[in-house]
Amino acid sequence: MDIYTLMPTISTSLIVISAILVAIGWRLAVMRRLEEHQRMMFWAAVTAILFFIIYSSRTLISGNTSWGGPDSLKPFYVTFLLFHITLATAGAVFGITTLTLGYKKKFAKHRKIGRVTSIVWFFTAITGVTVYVLLYLMYPGGHTKPMLDAILGW
Repeated sequence: MDIYTLMPTISTSLIVISAILVAIGWRLAVMRRLEEHQRMMFWAAVTAILFFIIYSSRTLISGNTSWGGPDSLKPFYVTFLLFHITLATAGAVFGITTLTLGYKKKFAKHRKIGRVTSIVWFFTAITGVTVYVLLYLMYPGGHTKPMLDAILGW
């Protein structure tokens, strides 16, 4: 496994772990084990942040992987990818909001938004794994130019 597949494998694993921790945290909240819920959600957020650091670093340094599948499937892949990116962005905003409400002890709003946040995060993880499978397992693509190279014209 080279660096072009190692980093996406690590980042995808982190987002899956984050989603699992969110599911466990949700269960702990339902069981009213609130201190454990808070710790679990903290670690879910930490793994999501680690994912973001690895993903964005890889994008800046080595670029994104281009679509390697048949041209006939590319419009479907791009549509799916845009859906995933939208979900991930919404999930991040919801996640930050939900964590902030919890730490500020605004529990009624935290509970209300937390349910939506969790569901969005689960779908983000599922679609992220699907993108990973498509790009690295089913249809391995080429490597594009690193973003820093493209921006700075190196």
